[in-house]
Amino acid sequence: MMTTFTRNRRTAAALGLAALMAVATTAGEARPGGSSSMGSRGSRTYSAPAPTTTAPGMAAPMQRSQATPGPSMNNPGFGQAAPQRRFGGGFFAGLLGAGLLGALLGGGFFGGLGGIASFLGFLIQVALLVGLVMLAVRFFRRRQAEPAMAGGYARSGPAPDPRSGMPGLGGLGGGSRPGPGPNPAQPDQVGIGPADYEAFERTLTQVQLAYGAEDVAALRRLATPEMVGYFTEELQANAARGVINRISDVKLQQGDLSEAWREGPTDYATVAMRYSLRDVTMERGSGRIVANGDPEAVEVWTFRRDRGGPWILSAIQQTR
Repeated sequence: MMTTFTRNRRTAAALGLAALMAVATTAGEARPGGSSSMGSRGSRTYSAPAPTTTAPGMAAPMQRSQATPGPSMNNPGFGQAAPQRRFGGGFFAGLLGAGLLGALLGGGFFGGLGGIASFLGFLIQVALLVGLVMLAVRFFRRRQAEPAMAGGYARSGPAPDPRSGMPGLGGLGGGSRPGPGPNPAQPDQVGIGPADYEAFERTLTQVQLAYGAEDVAALRRLATPEMVGYFTEELQANAARGVINRISDVKLQQGDLSEAWREGPTDYATVAMRYSLRDVTMERGSGRIVANGDPEAVEVWTFRRDRGGPWILSAIQQTR
């Protein structure tokens, strides 16, 4: 007959594994919107943004949006939610599931949990598997980002403005401050200038810092109500897990314009950005670091401006 000690030991094994998986799901994706594509891009919500030098690949389709797909949505797959880039699916999830089931039934994935030493050994081996898969995920993400890093503008000098032939400013478009990037396939229908690029870069930094500070009031000033709703859900999920996501040292490395257009009184601008940051997940009570996020991200952000007002964040799409 199963003793109370054995039942408690197996319950502890299940709880320990669940805690490891909860931390793993946040690793590398804890920044705002880091695990999915969300928001609205007006009539182009379900259309793919034009590729750029910074993000030459396809941006992921919207997985969460309040925009209603219209009859013009003729791009297969862009109205459907793509599988989220979350940790723990497929073959590895099956291995962990088998290990957990074995622990609960008494067999164990690694030959049984015959005592406290076996239980600790089981958790250590699970942690090693988690670490290996996290390293593999980061390796493949960096491999995907290499074309953007290799093909971008040099930071040592300004990139030319394709519309005027004059040198552009840095940052968004190359260099240290923002400026227009080349995109002959999608003309700029709004007339995006240096001040607009500075606003995009500033909003990128402010959104990340406000999210890390869990400052919802600041997020309301920087993003649409839809995006604030998604961010609030993520912050509440962190609180339920007893963790907090701290973000600092945000710096734009490279960016360029994908497309800009006007719909009635509203202007939209979609910008690809590669930026670095310090992204850590900590226990709320102790401050102990439980996960480190990726030090660099390449994302496609869409901003909107209503009736000449300030630019605010309207959507974030992950790159593939």
